[in-house]
Amino acid sequence: MESSRKFFPAIAVLLLLVTATEMAPAQARECETESSKFSGMCMIQANCDHICKTEGFMGSDCRGFRRRCMCRTQC
Repeated sequence: MESSRKFFPAIAVLLLLVTATEMAPAQARECETESSKFSGMCMIQANCDHICKTEGFMGSDCRGFRRRCMCRTQC
């Protein structure tokens, strides 16, 4: 009985460490919208990124079958 009392705090600390490492930090949601200034097919990511940043967005991706320039921002 005495040995179980010695191990209980160690087990409790170990359990807390395991649960703390499993929790991921919350991330902000990102929304996408098609660029209003980009024209043509989006073939070069850097061009799309530059246009989206001039429109005030934080990033971009070339997406879809038609290769549209999609700008990203936090929702």
